[in-house]
Amino acid sequence: MSEEKRGCCCGKKTTMRSEEERKKLINRLSRIEGQIRGIKGMLENDAYCNDILVQSAAVSAAINAFNKELLASHIHSCVVRDIREGKDEVVDELVATLQKLMK
Repeated sequence: MSEEKRGCCCGKKTTMRSEEERKKLINRLSRIEGQIRGIKGMLENDAYCNDILVQSAAVSAAINAFNKELLASHIHSCVVRDIREGKDEVVDELVATLQKLMK
């Protein structure tokens, strides 16, 4: 699983991911990026509104799938580790994140 460390310059949290996990997430984002470019092309070519909306809904679903995967990984690694280390504030952070995702 991933391992979190403190960044050296800004004090920001970072997460070390396996190469496999990083590749998987980047591949998902690359597909989403391609979908966004496709929608842009549809607009440039005056595609029918409904067709663009269908593609936009597909992008939203893809982003939601990305978020679910990343959230599961975060809970299994970072959150579990921090709770075991007595850093209970990670629960408040997780709740705030879930509230943002559910808007």
